Amino acid sequence: MTTSVLFDAQGPRAKRRNVLYTAVFVAVLAVAAWWVLSSFKEKGQLDWVKWEPFFTSPQPWETFIWPGLQNTLKAAFFALLIALPLGALFGIGRLSDHRWVRMPAGIVVEFFRAIPVLILMITANAVYSEYTNIANDVRPLYAVVTGLVLYNASVLAEIVRAGILSLPNGQTDAAKAIGMRKGQTMRYVLLPQSVTAMLPAIVSQVVVIVKDTALGGAVLTFPELLASVRPMSANYGANTIACFTIIALIFVALNFALTSFASWLEGRLRRGKKSTGAVVGAGPAGGLEIIDALPTNNDGTNDAT
Repeated sequence: MTTSVLFDAQGPRAKRRNVLYTAVFVAVLAVAAWWVLSSFKEKGQLDWVKWEPFFTSPQPWETFIWPGLQNTLKAAFFALLIALPLGALFGIGRLSDHRWVRMPAGIVVEFFRAIPVLILMITANAVYSEYTNIANDVRPLYAVVTGLVLYNASVLAEIVRAGILSLPNGQTDAAKAIGMRKGQTMRYVLLPQSVTAMLPAIVSQVVVIVKDTALGGAVLTFPELLASVRPMSANYGANTIACFTIIALIFVALNFALTSFASWLEGRLRRGKKSTGAVVGAGPAGGLEIIDALPTNNDGTNDAT
């Protein structure tokens, strides 16, 4: 019997037992699927008349789905545009050597990361309603974006901090050895290298942002993609299952496109050479000047070695 670093190889009895468990699980899943489809069929939700509008007419797409998708993408875009640099700022702040910077950044991150994003959206909506003159028709968008920014910036801050801390200490030591200051080390050495490590987690958070826009539609009447189900179902004969299925497929396609692009980009970055340091020379007035970057190969060595 062969062994692995993580586990012992399965014997004949374990293999038979796993095959039995798999067969039982597949059977239970098939029965559950049959029961669900039978229930839908009895209620007429699988009739072609319920699904026909999505395949024979552009009206549901132009009137309900496309406007909702636009609002979803708009809220997600603005939330990411603000949350990403804000999260990077707080993540770097948590790594500061100065206590007066590190402590407030940590408090802000831990506070907003612990609060559900729905509560942040509701609170933001109440604050905008009470203390601002934002119009009622755009206030839900402001509230959704605010809630998404506060929560996801705190999560992204932890992603940035973890990505920087995952780098070998030798990178910082090498930067110090050639005379780079802490800010230069962070800007030219640590952040460029940590991007590749952080990319999968960042894209996962982008997917979360896209999906969480639906909370605004459920509570704040924000007309996003999922909120289009109710008026669309009422307009086409209570075809709730068909509407939810189409919307779910759109969300799946959108998030799959994001993760596929991230996988392609991550592979491209890993195959290419990444800048890990810089040759520093004397600049004007005795300052430091970045002359050139040392490209690093995939095995951690650079061309200078």
